[in-house]
Amino acid sequence: MADAGPAYLAIVGPTASGKSEAAVEVAERLGAEIVSVDSTTVYRGMDVGTAKSSLELRARVPHHLIDVAEPSEAFTVARYQELVREAVGAIRSRGREPLLVGGSGLYFRAVVDDLAFPPTDAAVREAIEREAELVGAAALHERLAAADPAAAAKIEPDNLRRTVRALEVVELTGRPFSAFAQAWERYQEGVVRAAGIGTPRPVLLERIERRVAEQVESGLLEEVRGLAERGFAGWLTASQAIGYAEMARHLQGDLALEEAIALTIKRTKALARRQLAWFRRDRRIRWFEAGQTGAAALVDDLTEYLRG
Repeated sequence: MADAGPAYLAIVGPTASGKSEAAVEVAERLGAEIVSVDSTTVYRGMDVGTAKSSLELRARVPHHLIDVAEPSEAFTVARYQELVREAVGAIRSRGREPLLVGGSGLYFRAVVDDLAFPPTDAAVREAIEREAELVGAAALHERLAAADPAAAAKIEPDNLRRTVRALEVVELTGRPFSAFAQAWERYQEGVVRAAGIGTPRPVLLERIERRVAEQVESGLLEEVRGLAERGFAGWLTASQAIGYAEMARHLQGDLALEEAIALTIKRTKALARRQLAWFRRDRRIRWFEAGQTGAAALVDDLTEYLRG
């Protein structure tokens, strides 16, 4: 690619849009290697519920940033950035292009806009988590509202993980978490050529329902049982990983299997809405609409666009 071209090529979109399969064929045509832009496929042993690309697809095109952390590991976006820089450097040293593929908007921005992330400290975070156990999520959110009203306004009171993180940043840096987030509102031009996979809402919702059903048939419950036996049961429910949290609750007797499946579908649909809302804000992304056949029909158009 000419020096004047963008630093990155990307295919993004909501979960179940079919982007992963289409991206493999596009990557083959471009001579590219795929860099996963996903916050869950980084975890080893979480294959079915994260819809991780099959071994067959990964054999056709090298995939990076998959299976790089244990499920209970405190894997941060900053750590993801470090690993991406290493992967991109290695890919380019081979004379190939990195193709970013995934649905995590924050991870996408972390790469293409090189966002700065505040530090983290396990001891500080654990102290805040202990405080939360004593006073509850709502009271902790009130403390955040006093320290950083802008951040609190964007975090749901029952989202304990994000509340803890925002307070951790305040304590470590003396600056409000929202001050770091201000950079997220700026989109650098010329750094990425990104294609977005759009799908009509009824089609996308149907694909999500079908995918969850296929995941259950393919052994999602058995995968979660295996993770629980390895000692990750508490993490699965606390992390709220979609599909995993629900199946873990079923294994603990808190939910019937049908309830766990229905809740997984509901949360996956909500995730897709959030992903679309995030990516639609980024005007650098050119959207390609997939129909009933999915993103596979878009391979020619995607390839032509990404070639520039």
